[in-house]
Amino acid sequence: MQFAQLSDKVENAVAPAGTIDVGAFPGTWINSNPDTSGIARLEMTQSEGKLSLRVFAIGPEALIDWDTAEVSVFTSSPMSKVGAGFTCVFDFGFAETSLQGMIMKGLLVLAQFHRFKDDSQRVSYFVREYFALEHGRY
Repeated sequence: MQFAQLSDKVENAVAPAGTIDVGAFPGTWINSNPDTSGIARLEMTQSEGKLSLRVFAIGPEALIDWDTAEVSVFTSSPMSKVGAGFTCVFDFGFAETSLQGMIMKGLLVLAQFHRFKDDSQRVSYFVREYFALEHGRY
């Protein structure tokens, strides 16, 4: 079997050569919820065709800088050349957070999967939040 679902199947076609267009992702993305207690801001940068994501989360007195992680980009189909979503992982030692994002109607929809690795008895949890690209016009 060469496909796991119908959308994987590409008949009599050659997959497009070259790199994925990631032009929609770079920039500063601001959480649309001003009262969030989670991620406040994302900074996506592109260098040499690769994307990196820097995350800033709400802390007790200031933003907490998660540093950067390399991003894996995905298209919407096996024949597409346009980036539609991404994933990356931040490992804090005591916990690990996997992020999955996609652009929808001009917003970045971010799914967060938080898993604790320590003995704190905290359970793993999921959060979905929406981010708008900072445009700097005002």
